[in-house]
Amino acid sequence: MDIEQKKRITDEIAADLDGAATIYLTDFTGLDVGQMGELRARLKDSGANFRVVKNTLALRALETLDLPDIAEHFTGPTGLVLAGEDPAMPAKVVRDFAKEHDEKPVVKIGVVDRRQVLADEIQKMADLPPRDELLAGIAGGLTASVGGIAGALAAVIRDIAYLVEEVAKKGEAAAED
Repeated sequence: MDIEQKKRITDEIAADLDGAATIYLTDFTGLDVGQMGELRARLKDSGANFRVVKNTLALRALETLDLPDIAEHFTGPTGLVLAGEDPAMPAKVVRDFAKEHDEKPVVKIGVVDRRQVLADEIQKMADLPPRDELLAGIAGGLTASVGGIAGALAAVIRDIAYLVEEVAKKGEAAAED
């Protein structure tokens, strides 16, 4: 590979890293070409991409970016999982794939929203529901709370109306006597 090719690939890696809100570094040792294709397809279906990188070029690309220092994790065969705003979905895909393929690939480290995330935290993210489901759950909880408040206010108003009606009846009864 000549210097121009290396520079072009380094620039591509830098653009990929800079454009991803979620980055997971994986060690894919032990996966064959067919399995790698299957992993790529699953990640693509989830909205993520998988890219195998040459560590020296990835390290050069990393130097140009404002990302946490994850350079020490660019050892051995390195595959990048590059995704958008939802870090849970690609984590879930990688975890499920690894369960089916002798715990391969192995997640080394991640960067989510420009913050370093350890491998065990990524595994915890894999247990979370997708971002849309989390937001729907929060919205549902807020709606239920508002509904509860509205119900409580309606009950107070009903009780006050009942009290006013009772007072009016007692006033009418006293006036008749």
